[in-house]
Amino acid sequence: MNKSNFCTDLITWIEKNITENIRLDDLAVKSGYSKWHLQRIFKSHTGIPPGLFIKAKKLEYAYRDIIMQKDTITTISIKYGFESLQSFTRAFTRHFGFPPSWLRKTH
Repeated sequence: MNKSNFCTDLITWIEKNITENIRLDDLAVKSGYSKWHLQRIFKSHTGIPPGLFIKAKKLEYAYRDIIMQKDTITTISIKYGFESLQSFTRAFTRHFGFPPSWLRKTH
């Protein structure tokens, strides 16, 4: 399997398991590569390390949930594995440039 297919399959797996606590060790086992080699291949394919990719995906899914679901922002932050509402709000604001509460109010 070439590296592009490998990364595409791994990204699909990440997205299917986005609400889980996905660790680098899990990805390494899933891929069959060492953590070091996995990070190198993944970053060369996506432009970012797997940890940052997973965090960005969690935030993108949370964004969608804030718009489309009636769950509280706290519930959504817990769903995607953030330790607190404050850590979720900080990460969300850094990623999108506005807080999740603003998104909820405007949609």
